[in-house]
Amino acid sequence: MRSRVRLKASRAIAALTGLLLVGSPAAAAVPTAKMSYYQQKAVWAICDPGEPPEGMPEDVWKMIWKDLECADVVVPMDYRNPGAGNLTIAISRLKASDPARRQGVLLLNPGGPGGNGLLMPSFFRNDAIAKPFDLIGFDPRGVGRSTELSCEEPSSPPLVETRPTDDQFGRFAADALAQERACEQAGGGLRKFISTANTARDMDVIRAAIGEKKINYLGFSYGTYLGAAYGSLFPSKLNRSVLDSSMHPDWFYYEASKQQAVAARENVDAWAGWLAQRDSRYHFGKTAAEVRATLDAVRARLAKKPVPWPDAPPGYPDIDGSLFDMILGGASPSRPMWHELALLIGAVRDASQTTKNALTTSEGKAFRALYGVIKETYNGVFPAVTCEADWPKDLKVYEARMRIFRKKYPYGPGAMAAAPTNCTFRSFTPPEKLVDLKRAGYPTGLVVQAEFDPATQYDGGPAMAAKLNNNLISIKDEGSHGIYGGNACATKKIDDYLIKGILPGSRTVCPGAPRPDVPVDGARSGRTLTDTGPIDQRVAKIIKAGKLGRFR
Repeated sequence: MRSRVRLKASRAIAALTGLLLVGSPAAAAVPTAKMSYYQQKAVWAICDPGEPPEGMPEDVWKMIWKDLECADVVVPMDYRNPGAGNLTIAISRLKASDPARRQGVLLLNPGGPGGNGLLMPSFFRNDAIAKPFDLIGFDPRGVGRSTELSCEEPSSPPLVETRPTDDQFGRFAADALAQERACEQAGGGLRKFISTANTARDMDVIRAAIGEKKINYLGFSYGTYLGAAYGSLFPSKLNRSVLDSSMHPDWFYYEASKQQAVAARENVDAWAGWLAQRDSRYHFGKTAAEVRATLDAVRARLAKKPVPWPDAPPGYPDIDGSLFDMILGGASPSRPMWHELALLIGAVRDASQTTKNALTTSEGKAFRALYGVIKETYNGVFPAVTCEADWPKDLKVYEARMRIFRKKYPYGPGAMAAAPTNCTFRSFTPPEKLVDLKRAGYPTGLVVQAEFDPATQYDGGPAMAAKLNNNLISIKDEGSHGIYGGNACATKKIDDYLIKGILPGSRTVCPGAPRPDVPVDGARSGRTLTDTGPIDQRVAKIIKAGKLGRFR
């Protein structure tokens, strides 16, 4: 089925007139936008949940939408040429549960780029921030219930290979070119206007439409860059801001992609060191190097003969070498998961040696739960926004990097993190440069970063804090992506800042989630970790507790 850009006629508003003249840095950001966009008022109504996602009970789906109000806001497709047409932005609101102490609004963004944000207020309804703030969610331009941008599906699925041979490099380039053509076919007229700067401008129109002079902001992952961009373009309109699991202010976007494989290697190395200290229990090797050698041997066997996967997701009947690498890189960041991961990888090790040791249904379900964690949200917005920055055009650059990554950083995305993407063959010219990030005119904010963040590598946090002169909270020995609500120490400091205005200090450290309580070899302790219940239930419990991060 073909997917196309849909300008939702049912929500369209007649052409808006009048010039926008704002006496602030925002005026320079949108010099020709029209005053009427800022004069519209959001008309709130109870949200229509629509049909629940496949497999979700209708009553659960309706409960998620409980008390949420929705509205539409109209924005120009092109802020520099408003007459080119309008887009619709779907927004949501969960009113402050303590209206007597209301402090305004807190705008939320989950990241992506391309993440749906309409339901975000519901995710935080039981957190402290829901008491004094109206929580505001929105589907960014191109996403979900906003004017949608999609890509046509290529005729053949792309190659998935974490350690490709030189002969396979050409396939990655061909896949990337096919994807760019498919995206251009579906939404070529809109794609160049799906950008961080324009989404930030949409946020300011949202601010005006809901009647607020300023917003507070909590953004995750790519949402940290979006929040920093908003503050740079509209400094007088931003109050308190928290950038949770921050992008690096200088890594757009090829370097950011490569750093995910670097982070995966760091996490697998940490897990390998932990296993080596407990070889009598897990039998992977007595040193980290021996553990990695064992893992690589398993991977080599799986590449030749995959292990059948009970209860596998559609399209993945077996665990092959690349999926093995992806699971290692995707699950090893969670310290509380290390024991279960060791047992599951041990089961794959044994099954790869003989068919007599097939994976059990419970193990298959556990792997499926882990696979659900490492999957990425992908739509037409991601391959548009990531093209707002220039990518190398010379395929030899990618080939050289992929040779390095398949050897040094094979886990998680592996060499795919260094492969060409559709942006290598970008078919449009971005109408403007990336936002020049700075903080001048709005209060000191917070950057929060886990030491072993698998999606936005740790170095991005200190770099963003330095760029904006913000406070930094580092989470020691933590592999979560999305800290707020999952780490008690950091959550309290974030709440104190957002609600009370109390900053924690320029550099603060919180402890991460504890590692499993499994004694090292030779320890005199009589304690031992006892497994209770099937492994798939234990894995699901860890994931449900948010131990892998709130937005991972």
